[in-house]
Amino acid sequence: MNQQPAMPEEPHVTIVDIENAINVWRNRSPSPVSDDEPLILCSQARTLADLYGRMIVERRTSVPIAKISAAQKIALEQAKP
Repeated sequence: MNQQPAMPEEPHVTIVDIENAINVWRNRSPSPVSDDEPLILCSQARTLADLYGRMIVERRTSVPIAKISAAQKIALEQAKP
């Protein structure tokens, strides 16, 4: 019986990681609180929100890091404590 060696699984980022990073960015760059001003996310939170929304629509709990954009990778990395 010849078995192929198991391929290492590529790193993934979870939807929880993305949500946490969005919250970090929202805390660092909060939106205006006034009812007169529109809700605006900073660019880092916005790029992660796009990924988060796509994951919800596709019913994914994680996504390979290799499949996300450079801006999303940077926003995730910079959200780490």
